[in-house]
Amino acid sequence: MKDPRHRQLAEVLVTHSTRLQPGERVLIEAFDIPHDFVVELVRAAKRQQAIPFVQIRQNEVTRALVASLPEDGFRQWGRMDAFIMEQMQAYIGVRGSHNIAEFSDVPAEQMGYYKTHVMKPVHFDIRVPRTKWVVLRYPTHSMAQQAGMSSESFEDFYFKVCTLDYSKMTRPMQVLKEYMEATDRVLIVGPNTELEFSIKGIPAIPCGGEHNIPDGECFTAPVRDSVNGHIQFNTPTVYEGTMFNNVRLEFQDGRIVNATADKTDRLNQILNTDEGARYIGEFAIGFNPHITRPMMDILFDEKMAGSFHFTPGQAYEEADNGNRSKVHWDMVMLQTPEYGGGEIYFDGKLIRKDGRFVPDDLQALNPEHLL
Repeated sequence: MKDPRHRQLAEVLVTHSTRLQPGERVLIEAFDIPHDFVVELVRAAKRQQAIPFVQIRQNEVTRALVASLPEDGFRQWGRMDAFIMEQMQAYIGVRGSHNIAEFSDVPAEQMGYYKTHVMKPVHFDIRVPRTKWVVLRYPTHSMAQQAGMSSESFEDFYFKVCTLDYSKMTRPMQVLKEYMEATDRVLIVGPNTELEFSIKGIPAIPCGGEHNIPDGECFTAPVRDSVNGHIQFNTPTVYEGTMFNNVRLEFQDGRIVNATADKTDRLNQILNTDEGARYIGEFAIGFNPHITRPMMDILFDEKMAGSFHFTPGQAYEEADNGNRSKVHWDMVMLQTPEYGGGEIYFDGKLIRKDGRFVPDDLQALNPEHLL
């Protein structure tokens, strides 16, 4: 029996996220997800009179390729995928995962080739700046296990989160954007955390389901050399299949000068990928009302109500502080009372305390107003 929620989610992706128009070409890239949902996406694109193209991928096969190819093979792979992406006006990437550690034992050199010759030219140079794109996970038993939920409960939660009425966020997100763009100095305090930095002159980008599902954040970037202080992240973070806990970063004039975690050596190996990996490329505030605790999936965790994330590595072009890196690693701090609380100040004004927005004109971003 077909799941009617597939059609509802497909409609969100083609009408709200990518806003498909007649005649537009859309690439549907499906990683380890049921064919039924791919079919619904194709049919939804057809209803918009768009032209769908489909690539079916499997993570185990991709891992075998990444582990095996010589560097020139990655160059050819990148050229082929870049040619396809250049023909598209829109992109929908749906990513299932049966094993979050699938790529954990791929040699770092091979992953570097993949990032340099495939991910960067195809996604960072073409897809992100030139197409209307959206990326989302698909609910799997593995994700349910990560979240500590039964498969049935997690699937119900997933569709509730992903089909949220994102239009409720539109106006209050614009108010937060205006606050951020009028701000010079940001101060964040909490348990084992005291960070100061500037966001002056850098755009703030509200996100209400256009590029990620689930969504609910407003992001900018710190002035590259302005970050000082320290932060102790209180949620797990997964990078290239490896989970890290208790990540602590110390900053001096923008640069991470000391980094520790339960896997300190591996953490520093990643931060030494290139010079930009030790600088921050994104600062974002999350407010999705349905996501209240970490699930070890960054597309969910970075949107948690009461959270913010701070991202070593590459900056986005829309909110560019000039930092360039092969790394973009969203690390999440949750500031609700259950996780120790904390405050965010803009130019000395208290904006959020213990995960709740304080100013009257930002109250609409608190969970009860978005459900």
